[in-house]
Amino acid sequence: MTNLALKWVLNSCALFIVMKLIPDIQINRIQDLLLATLVIGLLNVFLRPVLILLTLPVTVMTLGLFTLVINGVIFSLAAYLVPGLHVAGFGTAFVAALLFSLFSSILAMLFGTRQ
Repeated sequence: MTNLALKWVLNSCALFIVMKLIPDIQINRIQDLLLATLVIGLLNVFLRPVLILLTLPVTVMTLGLFTLVINGVIFSLAAYLVPGLHVAGFGTAFVAALLFSLFSSILAMLFGTRQ
């Protein structure tokens, strides 16, 4: 349970870093940051596998690069679902999803939460 809480905090830190780096992303309160991290995590667990399965031919043709678009879609959907998370557009969500993945991976490696 503590490992899950640590992952949530680290992903929240990664999202905070992304928010500070990209001016077109705005999060109103700390509660919205925590909720956005939770929503992104839940969308990655439940919706991402379905989207990857549905877009498998495109993903194979692009040698897996289409999964980056799927990450952008998930980030955009999280912005739509969380009232305190504002993203300017899909391009911003795409770049934010890339940076979020990068920073959360780095933090997970540093703190040993990657399995």
